[in-house]
Amino acid sequence: MTLYLLSIYQPDGPPPPQEILEPIMRNLDEINKEMKASGAWVFAGGLHPPSTATVVRVKEGQLLTTDGPFAEGKEHIGGFTVIQAPDLDEALKWGAKLARAITLPIEVRPFHGDPRHDMCRRG
Repeated sequence: MTLYLLSIYQPDGPPPPQEILEPIMRNLDEINKEMKASGAWVFAGGLHPPSTATVVRVKEGQLLTTDGPFAEGKEHIGGFTVIQAPDLDEALKWGAKLARAITLPIEVRPFHGDPRHDMCRRG
């Protein structure tokens, strides 16, 4: 099984009104339940707005931190789900279900190896 990151891209700005957001969140909850029941779901989470981000980097040998997102744009990653799937086709099916449920673009991307096992070897 390969791990895949399903990134949820949402437009910058305030969230939609509750009457729009509530059914989307119900749909998301149903997809998460379906993923869990199938054994595909590994982990998921929503993110605070990009304005809450801090970027850490090394520049000319010095540690530099800056407030705000690394890259600014009209859209940002608002949340993500990590799944396990036997192949890209299966991961894309989950991505499509997620996109239909929440009406936002979903980027499907495989991990290198299995980070769960890699962490055990490092730790």
